[in-house]
Amino acid sequence: MTRSYVQKLSTILLDAITDKDPLVQEQVCSALCALGESQPEEALRACEEHLRLHEKLAHPYRTMILRAMETVVSNHISELDKDMARAVILLASSEMTKAKDLVWDWQQAASNVLVAVGKQFIGTVMEEMLSKLQPGALPHYFVVRTLANLSVCNAFGMVPFLTSILNTMLPMLGAAKHDATREVLCYALQHFSEGTLEYLANLDQAPDPTVRKDAFASHMSSAYDILFQQWLQSREAKLRLAVVQALGPMSNLLPSEKLEEQLPKLLPGVLALYKRHAETCHVSKSLGQILEAAVSVGSRTLDVQLDSLLAALHAQICVPVESSSPLVMSNQKEVLRCFTVLARCSPDRLLAFLLPRLDSSTERSRVGTLHVLRHAINSAAAQMEVKKPFILSAMRLPLLDSNSKPQTAGPSGEEPPADSVHAVSVRTLYLVSTTVDRMSDVLWPYLLEFVTPVRFTGALTPLCRSLMHLAQKRQEAAPGALLIQYDGNVTLPSPYAIATRLLAVSSSPYQGDGRGAASLGLLNVLHRDIHPSLGPRWATTIPLLLEYLDEHAADALPQKEWEEKLLAFLRDTLAAVSDNTWVCQLSLEMCKQLPCYNGAPQEKNFLYRCVGTTLGAASRKDVVKKHLRELLETARYQEEAEHEGLACCFGICAISHLDDTLTQLEDFVRSDVFRKSTGIFNIFKDRSEVEAEKAKGALMLCYGHVAARAPRELVLARAEADILRNVFQCFSTKVLGVKVETKDPALKLCLVQSVCMVCQAIRSSAQGGCFHFAQKAELVAQMMEFIRAEPPDSLRSPIRKKAMLACTYLVPLEPALEEQVRADMVHGCLQSVMAVLTEPEGDDDRQEPLYLDTMQALEDLLTSLLQRDLTPQGLQVMVEHLSPWIKSPRGHERVRALGLSACLLQHFLEHLHVSALVPFHNLGLLIGLFSPRCADLWPATRQEAVSCVHSLLYLQLGYEGFARDYRDTAVERLLVLKGGLVHSDPATLFHTCHSIAQIIAKRLPPNQLISLLLTLFEGLGDTDKNCSRAASVMINCLLKERGHLLQEKVPEIVSVLRSKLQETGEEHVRQATQNSVSLLASQHCEAVVSSLLGSPLPFDSHTCILWRALAVEPSLTAQVLELLLQKMSRDVPFKESRAFLLSSCPGRVATLLPLAATCALSEVMSVPASAPAVLELYPQLFAALLLRVSCTLGVQLPRTLQAKERRAPGLALASRNLDPCSSAAETLQVMLLRGGSEDVVQYVEREGGWESLRTSTGHEEGVARLASAMVKFAGPRLPLVMKALLGAHSSVYEVQRVTSTAFLAELLNSNVVKDLMLLESLLDNLAARQKDACASVRRLVLRGLANIASGSPDKVRAHGAQLLTSMISGLDDGDDPQSLVALEAMLGLAKLLGLVEPWDLRSVLLHVAVRIRPFFDSEKVDFRSASICLFGHLNKACHGNCEDIFLEQVIGGLVPLLLHLQDPQASVAGACKFALRMCGPNLEREDLAEAFQKHLQEGRGLHFGEFLNTTCKHLMRHFPDLLGRLVSTSLFYFKSSWEDVRAAAPMLTGFLVLHVEPEQRQQVDLEQLLTALQLLLKDPAPAVRMKAAETLGRLVKFA
Repeated sequence: MTRSYVQKLSTILLDAITDKDPLVQEQVCSALCALGESQPEEALRACEEHLRLHEKLAHPYRTMILRAMETVVSNHISELDKDMARAVILLASSEMTKAKDLVWDWQQAASNVLVAVGKQFIGTVMEEMLSKLQPGALPHYFVVRTLANLSVCNAFGMVPFLTSILNTMLPMLGAAKHDATREVLCYALQHFSEGTLEYLANLDQAPDPTVRKDAFASHMSSAYDILFQQWLQSREAKLRLAVVQALGPMSNLLPSEKLEEQLPKLLPGVLALYKRHAETCHVSKSLGQILEAAVSVGSRTLDVQLDSLLAALHAQICVPVESSSPLVMSNQKEVLRCFTVLARCSPDRLLAFLLPRLDSSTERSRVGTLHVLRHAINSAAAQMEVKKPFILSAMRLPLLDSNSKPQTAGPSGEEPPADSVHAVSVRTLYLVSTTVDRMSDVLWPYLLEFVTPVRFTGALTPLCRSLMHLAQKRQEAAPGALLIQYDGNVTLPSPYAIATRLLAVSSSPYQGDGRGAASLGLLNVLHRDIHPSLGPRWATTIPLLLEYLDEHAADALPQKEWEEKLLAFLRDTLAAVSDNTWVCQLSLEMCKQLPCYNGAPQEKNFLYRCVGTTLGAASRKDVVKKHLRELLETARYQEEAEHEGLACCFGICAISHLDDTLTQLEDFVRSDVFRKSTGIFNIFKDRSEVEAEKAKGALMLCYGHVAARAPRELVLARAEADILRNVFQCFSTKVLGVKVETKDPALKLCLVQSVCMVCQAIRSSAQGGCFHFAQKAELVAQMMEFIRAEPPDSLRSPIRKKAMLACTYLVPLEPALEEQVRADMVHGCLQSVMAVLTEPEGDDDRQEPLYLDTMQALEDLLTSLLQRDLTPQGLQVMVEHLSPWIKSPRGHERVRALGLSACLLQHFLEHLHVSALVPFHNLGLLIGLFSPRCADLWPATRQEAVSCVHSLLYLQLGYEGFARDYRDTAVERLLVLKGGLVHSDPATLFHTCHSIAQIIAKRLPPNQLISLLLTLFEGLGDTDKNCSRAASVMINCLLKERGHLLQEKVPEIVSVLRSKLQETGEEHVRQATQNSVSLLASQHCEAVVSSLLGSPLPFDSHTCILWRALAVEPSLTAQVLELLLQKMSRDVPFKESRAFLLSSCPGRVATLLPLAATCALSEVMSVPASAPAVLELYPQLFAALLLRVSCTLGVQLPRTLQAKERRAPGLALASRNLDPCSSAAETLQVMLLRGGSEDVVQYVEREGGWESLRTSTGHEEGVARLASAMVKFAGPRLPLVMKALLGAHSSVYEVQRVTSTAFLAELLNSNVVKDLMLLESLLDNLAARQKDACASVRRLVLRGLANIASGSPDKVRAHGAQLLTSMISGLDDGDDPQSLVALEAMLGLAKLLGLVEPWDLRSVLLHVAVRIRPFFDSEKVDFRSASICLFGHLNKACHGNCEDIFLEQVIGGLVPLLLHLQDPQASVAGACKFALRMCGPNLEREDLAEAFQKHLQEGRGLHFGEFLNTTCKHLMRHFPDLLGRLVSTSLFYFKSSWEDVRAAAPMLTGFLVLHVEPEQRQQVDLEQLLTALQLLLKDPAPAVRMKAAETLGRLVKFA
């Protein structure tokens, strides 16, 4: 019986070894080992038989069985008989050698079995192994490996066999060709050597003490030759490592003479492996063994190899050690072991090698050396003791090493500053010329040579003064004589050169210490030498020029005016000379000197103008043409500063020589310079494209100046054909026939300036009015292109100013521009100018004047455009363009826009001519645009706005027929109010705006009122809050004045206000619209509410703002709330959808009117000012909204809103907020907040009640949270609220009955209802509902009755019988298919049991226990938790008085409670802990109760296995007779649907068996148990299969 039982257990476990889960396999293996612990031979026999009978079992499973056999054999080797051992040996040998190829895990496991058996039965094992080791044939890999392992684990039993083994094996070494075979042979030789060395080291314990090392010397010598000479040279790294691992222990068995002979080869061969292997641990270990062998035989050749050894080992010790690399750490230990051997045999050589390396430059080398020294001192203390002084001496050097070096730095000297050579020279020159006698003949006239060269410009002032002094001396000496006597002295400058030079430098009169006055003074002295006719004229003109300089300081001199005076002086000089030859010579000299001023652009430009003036006075056309052509050819076009001078030169020349000037320019334009070739003058050969562009710009300026200066009667004929045509040709070029325009700003500016000059010339012509300008549209387009290309936020160039001036000059010319062109022009110019910042960029003082000029250019352009269409429509067009800038968020843009508007209106008013009485149809729009700006943040804007309104009202009066000089008293008051707008006090501003609105209301025609209001509504969204408030003030004023006339306009006004809110969300806009709608509602409440209720759902934020405006005035709020409550209750809350009527799926759709009214209530009550009205209607609002929440649970939006949501996904969020139930719940929250019940809202929020209230599943919980909060924080309001809710008990809507019942049930959870004397009425009301047709109502009634236990526990005894009867009735409720009423009854009983009379409880105790037992294993977690918890309370109630009949229920519940501790739901496990703690005292076993109390503390973790083990131990000690009952009950849970419970059931069975006495075996049906466990071994859960296997292992106890 016993054998068959163990056999069956083993068979079951062995069949389960094929489980796919590795953990289950391990557990099965452990169970087999457990069987082997009790019945080792039976277990081994079963395993042997299983492997023998199942030949096709896969090798991984065979491996597991073999491992179990190895464990059993190792633990019970002394208990095995020879027959069993032989059977195991034969099986293991067969398993090991069955496969010829290597199957490592399987064959290694079989080999381990043989090694384990070999510890006791070495003879039998060797007999089997030697049968596998036949001469002449290579043995199986694992036969060799098994022999090797045996020689280590049982050296005393194995060494006697080694001689015969080596005799058989050594001849095979030469036949081994495969690396794997060679590796295992090396492995065997290594272990044979290690076993032999162990044997020899313990001869006193060996069975044969006569064994000597010499017995193995010849064998090892032969093997050494093959391993070292052949196999060590292999390319296979694994084989080389196997060889070197074998050579280490083998070297200790070699004959001493053989070892001595081989050391010179062996040591270098092993050291060479350091370079061939990354992992060098085995190399170092083997090297250490070889060194020990060499030292042991007293080798003499070791000294020869010592240096190379030390170097190689030192290199290894200096490898950085990584703590995470055990192989490197191990290698370090083996290397240090080598150093120990060398320290003991050759300490002097070792120190001689190490100590010099302490001074190494490499830190790693020094650290490694110190490491070796420390180890040598510790491991070879005897040898190192006498060497310590040398070591300490060598250590001193690295200790004293220092790297600090002195740093020196020399002081740097400074050279003393030198006196200015220039200053000294100037003082010396003037001093010599004025004080030293006879120096006049030396200095005169040679100082004149220094006047014209530019390099002496810095000394020109003292030169001129010295020359003036010298000249005056000579004039005094020889009056009337020429001062300059050339007499063939060609080095002296000519009179033309002197005149040109002195005139040119006079253009910068204050530079060089006042060289202007000095130059003019010298010129005046030399008048006779310049030309004899100039004396009288210059005697008058030059003093005037000097006087002008005296009148102006250097920083106050008008440069342009000064240069014009100098040019006038030149023209006067030319007229006085009146000699064409002299004029031509002067012009020639001027042209010659032009290049000299390349470094002084101002003086060069002035000289250009002088050239033009001189050429204009010349009468010889050939000279004029020649000079003009040369000027064009030699000009430095790359220098933009010279362009203006060159152009002025041509312009001035054109005054007298227009045709010649145009001819020269046109010839040059047609030259090759514009085709990027060498050109006829061969001067542009190397110039780049950029230089060519600059040349074009200069030429365009030339054409412009020609047009500006030429006689007006001649310009019209030349403007388009000769001038503009060539200008455009310069501006644009053609590449492959395609017109390409430049982007060069300088070239653009040249074009714009040229166009301006041409247009000015045309306009100033007497025939300009009738001139048809064919290129006008093209020029306008080009100018606008330039304007748009400019950066709109900054002024960097005058291009836009010049371009607008050009447009201004072009607008009046014929033909007229098209309307779209005019609109584009205005828009483009405004866009380009209005946003420009007024602050100058950097320190450029030209920015501010440029800005002012640009703004003036824009004003002139707009005025010229308005002048072309001086009508209300024309004015409207201009204002529409300015409107975005008038409303701009940037102040400087508004100031400019209002200033431009005021100018345009003033211009319109000044030029107004009304021939018939016509309406000013856009007056309202314009006043609505300008009037809010009277409160602008910027004072200048405010005053400009008043001016605009003032002009508009006078325009209206003008259109009404009043004379232009008529002055209206009311309108004139605007000018008075304008003065008060200087100050920015808000109160003053808005009072002024109100006064302005009153004036507007008086003078505005009735038909303009609505347009004015609508425009002002637009002004509410102004970014300037002051203007928005001003618009609001004006709207309010107009509404008060004319509000009674707006009944029909209410919907339109409300719509406009909502639209305005949609456009902007600014706070001041919101306030303004609220004020307006509130004011409107105070006159037309019904119309406003109806209009707002008609707004589309969901209410957008702007509609909500308007709703909230109705709550500002308390008198209005109550009226609105009552109206909305009425509308919310007027219609049914929902309608059944067609889908619901045709199917069983619920489909309720909210009705629109109650939905809109609910949303509106929320908005109105969200305003703090609505609080008084909400308090007045608190009970009605609370009850109505709570019931509204309940009857909208699961109610859908109307289809129209769903369709809107699909069409506009962006409204999804708003639609979710519109959810009927959510909107009602939110409205209820708002109502509570406004009614002073903030604590209620916060409490419910913290408890998650509001979220629950909105869901069908959590609604009851949400209602309970709300009721609890009302009890805590709003108790005095409960009577009226209860009264309002009691009416819902007869509601036709089931959900409303549920909600009211849930609310009242929760009230009983507090003693407040007792204090308010509401308890009895509540109990009666709930009891009457116990028969309600709705199961939810019945369930909530039970909850309310149970709540008395916590709300009024002192009242439970008085109503105990009634309460228990109600609960038992709930347990037996048969009309609830989901048993939720029974669940509530269980929860209620758990609360009531401790409070009712014992007598009342005793009568129902057994009935309750039996009734709840099926719920222990319910699939629903709540039922399991509640029933088990109630079972615990039943036990608690019986403490000290447990009847036997109830004790049976306790014992019957133990297994479910223990197993459900592993329930996947924490609440169930917690209930089990509680129930078991309560069961403990009733079992009347103190140690069992203490175990329950210790392990099952609430909130503490549970080690289930430990607890179950302890519990089963106590149960089997005190109740051994319960074994069968407990096991049979646990068998029921083998089929549990919960994996953890299924796993716990066999675990419980196993522990019961573990702790029961064997004689109790008869209580258990082992066949049934084994069958059940066998089925569990096939469970899909690995954890279950593991526990089943574990239990099977424990069942051996019943064997």
